[in-house]
Amino acid sequence: MRGFVRTAAWATIASGMAATPAAAQFYYQNHSYAGEAVRGDEPGIAQPLPGATSDELQAGLVWTLRSALNVAALQCQFEPTLLTVGNYNAILLDHRAELKTSWDTLNKYFKRTTKTPREAQNALDQFGTRTYSSFATVTSQFGFCTTANAIGRDALFQPRGSLAALAQGRMRELRNSLKPYGDERFVRKGLTYENANVPRMDPICWNKKGEWQIKKCGTPAWPPVALVPAATNAAVAATVASTQ
Repeated sequence: MRGFVRTAAWATIASGMAATPAAAQFYYQNHSYAGEAVRGDEPGIAQPLPGATSDELQAGLVWTLRSALNVAALQCQFEPTLLTVGNYNAILLDHRAELKTSWDTLNKYFKRTTKTPREAQNALDQFGTRTYSSFATVTSQFGFCTTANAIGRDALFQPRGSLAALAQGRMRELRNSLKPYGDERFVRKGLTYENANVPRMDPICWNKKGEWQIKKCGTPAWPPVALVPAATNAAVAATVASTQ
């Protein structure tokens, strides 16, 4: 009887654990970055490949997707539950044939569109470097990492030989995730990237003491502390002291 009770108790606990949803990696509602499918030659999607065939454009998209997931594996390790490193390594293994074909296709493209093997290699290296750097993000790291996690997970379970289709359908979404949006559920009003006023940093606007030169650059939209009147500073200090 006791064994039956223990078994029933463990079954109840297990069923409760199975019904519990997984905890979110970030405590905010992510913005929907979904976008239309692409061919690969749209502005801002992949590095330009002038005169490329449809197969070469697909190869560029596949390699762009690989590069983005590689960047995510490096930039998103602050949240291990995203599994960006493990998923990326698994994608390299599972889709190695299509990735190799895409790289070979790009290699042939640059050999076809340049005059010498050295120029072709330089163009291929520049394509790779610029593709990687185009996914560098700071202000939208949460959005990019969350989106890259979802796309990387789908790529991991994508049938072999179909990464190009996934890249065509999700690359615009991945690009859109580089734009900062923040929490979609609790909108914060106030300072935004669009309306933030930043003072000019030209040397002509500052003297050797680090003071703003109104005669040369006018009244700044966001004055530094040095321009706050001394009387105001004293009043603020008195207010702070009275509250302590």
